[in-house]
Amino acid sequence: MKLGLLIGLVLLAIVSKSSVGATGQDNYQFANAQQRETFQTLTSQLRCPMCQNQNIADSDAMIARDMRRKVYQLLQDGQSAEDVIAYMKARYGDFVYYEPPLTVATIWLWLLPVLFAGAGFWVLYRRRKPAPVEDMAQRLAQAEKLLKQDKP
Repeated sequence: MKLGLLIGLVLLAIVSKSSVGATGQDNYQFANAQQRETFQTLTSQLRCPMCQNQNIADSDAMIARDMRRKVYQLLQDGQSAEDVIAYMKARYGDFVYYEPPLTVATIWLWLLPVLFAGAGFWVLYRRRKPAPVEDMAQRLAQAEKLLKQDKP
């Protein structure tokens, strides 16, 4: 009976220890408040490559933890925020930063919807063009002729 209680307590201690370690809390020590604020700003501006629509500050993915650790390490090494962003973009691509650079590809992403909307309005405008007056008079005459033919 005592052995079963002892095994139960050991298992309970192991489970509680593993659940505390799995919370994903990062306990980083910063030299000053400015460095902490820079860390928090950077982790909220960098996107998790695995989650794709979540920043690395809120993500519990392993890669997000690694990225937070790397941001912390780079800040501890004296790198600026721009240097950290440049490092992350070089390593993970422009996708990782929520403010992508203006390139030919991103210009097309903004212009194509506008061009499609313009083409759609142009097509609608061309269809709503009224028929010429002569054509309308001819059509009315044909309609009256058909009505007279149907009368008994």
